[in-house]
Amino acid sequence: MTPIPPPQPSEPRRNIQPCKHPRVQIVAREEDAEFVECMECGEIFESSEFKDMAIEDTNLSNES
Repeated sequence: MTPIPPPQPSEPRRNIQPCKHPRVQIVAREEDAEFVECMECGEIFESSEFKDMAIEDTNLSNES
């Protein structure tokens, strides 16, 4: 009997830092929300989240 190897993940793990979303474009607007897409990685998120990410990066830089 031949052993069956475990299934491989569909996407290989990468040892790179997560995208910092350096370039974004607006893809949708609702009454009180605006959604943007990262031109580098394709992630879509609310623009307020993007602003929060920038604030977190600034705070981490100042703590070093």
